[in-house]
Amino acid sequence: MKRMFYLSLALMLAVSFVLAAVNVTGEWDLTRKTPQGDRTSPITFTQDGEKLTVKMTGRNGEEITGTGTVKGNDIEWSITRTTPQGEFTMVYKGKIDGDKMAGTFDMRGTPVEWTAARKVK
Repeated sequence: MKRMFYLSLALMLAVSFVLAAVNVTGEWDLTRKTPQGDRTSPITFTQDGEKLTVKMTGRNGEEITGTGTVKGNDIEWSITRTTPQGEFTMVYKGKIDGDKMAGTFDMRGTPVEWTAARKVK
């Protein structure tokens, strides 16, 4: 009897964990707090389990793609940009809180804060 109770409890916990899994798939507005002021641009996430594919729009309207992960409420992705000064990679790290997220990325040695909000359809 006790064994059945504990098996049922474990199954209910597993189901609730799966139902509560974070999914960031969709369009978001990403705001970076740069020394030149806030810069907001669209970003699209496609999530498959913990794997993440990212499409961002650069300052000049170019599409930038990247990959990353979602683990629990933690999100991380990286993109590589090509500039006249050469290529550099930026790694975004943050926390997801429902339809919002926030974190930092490193821009050539300077930490920059970012926030994102899911676009309402």
